[in-house]
Amino acid sequence: MQLSRLVPYSAPRLFPGWRDGTGSLTIPRWLRQPRHFPLLTFISTLIVLALLVPVAYLGLRVVEGGRDSVEYLLRARTLGIIANSLLLVVSVTLSAAAVGTAFAWLTARTDLPFRRVWLVLGLLPMVIPSYLGAAALLAAFGPRGLLRDVLAPFGVDALPSIYGFFGAWLAITLFTYPYVALPVRAALLNADPALEEAARGLGLNRWRVFRQVTLPQIRPALAAGMLLTALYTLSEFGAVSMMRFNTFTRAIDLSYRASFNREQAAVLAFALIALTLPLLALERRMTAQTRNYRVGTGVRRLCVPIALGHWRSAALAFCGGLIGLGVIVPVGVMFMWLVTRAPVETMPVHFGSLVGSTVGVSLTAAVVMAVLALPLGLIGTRKPTRFGRLLVGTSYLGNALPGIVIGLALVYFAANHLPAFYQTFPLLIMGYTLRFLPLSVGATQSALTQINPCLEEAARGLGCRPWQVAVRITAPLARAGLLAGMALVFLNVMKELPTTLMLSPIGFRTLATRIWTGYSDGLYALLAKPGLLLMGVSVLALVIILWRDQQTTR
Repeated sequence: MQLSRLVPYSAPRLFPGWRDGTGSLTIPRWLRQPRHFPLLTFISTLIVLALLVPVAYLGLRVVEGGRDSVEYLLRARTLGIIANSLLLVVSVTLSAAAVGTAFAWLTARTDLPFRRVWLVLGLLPMVIPSYLGAAALLAAFGPRGLLRDVLAPFGVDALPSIYGFFGAWLAITLFTYPYVALPVRAALLNADPALEEAARGLGLNRWRVFRQVTLPQIRPALAAGMLLTALYTLSEFGAVSMMRFNTFTRAIDLSYRASFNREQAAVLAFALIALTLPLLALERRMTAQTRNYRVGTGVRRLCVPIALGHWRSAALAFCGGLIGLGVIVPVGVMFMWLVTRAPVETMPVHFGSLVGSTVGVSLTAAVVMAVLALPLGLIGTRKPTRFGRLLVGTSYLGNALPGIVIGLALVYFAANHLPAFYQTFPLLIMGYTLRFLPLSVGATQSALTQINPCLEEAARGLGCRPWQVAVRITAPLARAGLLAGMALVFLNVMKELPTTLMLSPIGFRTLATRIWTGYSDGLYALLAKPGLLLMGVSVLALVIILWRDQQTTR
């Protein structure tokens, strides 16, 4: 095998024996063999073992339940909960994939007017707490909501109910399509436009180019986004509770809070984990044998925006409707709560400290998970062995568990085995990691599939150590995916509630906990201001994170 394009002319002097009898450069036997990463495997194994703490806690509770656990699982009510959860997961995942992919393509590859503004506004729904967004949708479109008041002069007394499956599907889809849009957009920006131009030159129309050329390139990112959406839907509690749709998380919360029957809740949580296994297998099948890197010489050219032409109006209407339902309606309802209802403040609130603590803990968690996701991403893409895939797949289990289960597991573990870490900042970061590490792992993996491994092999052949290759070659090339993962983690930690309430140190408060205080007391004016501040901080974070995209397109 020739190395003339991988190593410089002086390489034979540095690595004697690299020339064969004909004078050509050849790969040594040690470099031709599959690369093994014992250090990365060891680090990834430690990370995954830490992530299995909630699973061990649930197993302990199920064993304590004994025979009653199996009988409870086979009840008609439990089977109905499983059916409802599966229906919601499939519906939300498919709709979020379609909406997220279309939105990502419009903001990454077309001449959509003000596409950077559309991008930031379109990603905002992911920072709105689910219970707050669902409450806003009910206040606007419920049977006696604001829309009914607008239509009352025309003889409309009540609107059709949005409670149940439809309301839960609509709310969760609006809040989860950014999980697909963000990694897919990063993949679109990293893809080489020369492949699409060659396909068009061969006579394919734009739809066939997208289906046969673009879609295979973004398939790993799409699969990761769909998996995260499905896991989010399985673990979602706020929206399904507000919409009164009975799923796993609602039943688990009722078991813990109403009857305090932790064995039954553990059984439901274990069934929830069992449902994630087919999702992980499907995601692995979608990304198997996928290589999206450029194999030729030369430099990838910048993407040239595609002219929408007469489709521009439809694209603007699509983005406008999406942002109208996911952003304008919740913001408008919160402004109404803030203006029309007099706030009742029993104690002074320093919102500056709330913003500082929220941003600080979110940024810390994002950085920690970006560092932890890199070895797992490398194991999953550069060492696709059965054990490596098992490690990566296991890391996704925590994202399917409700925050209350993770919180109780870590409280039990810390109180009984590590009391020094009970109610400390490191324990809170660990809880966030258990909950949201898959967000960073999925984005990192999709970015690594677009890096030609020959670049890393050349660096190793020139004497770089594995950590130097990761810092100098892999991390810069995977920057878009790493930033996308950090953005997902940052924005989700900002709105996380159950983990923060159960694991935060005494006196530690965030904007999300302040929102929950107003919601629990029924004082909507008290949750309007922190909710608006939460979205305002998120806008600034998205602008900073996505600003670098201007260097990828023209």
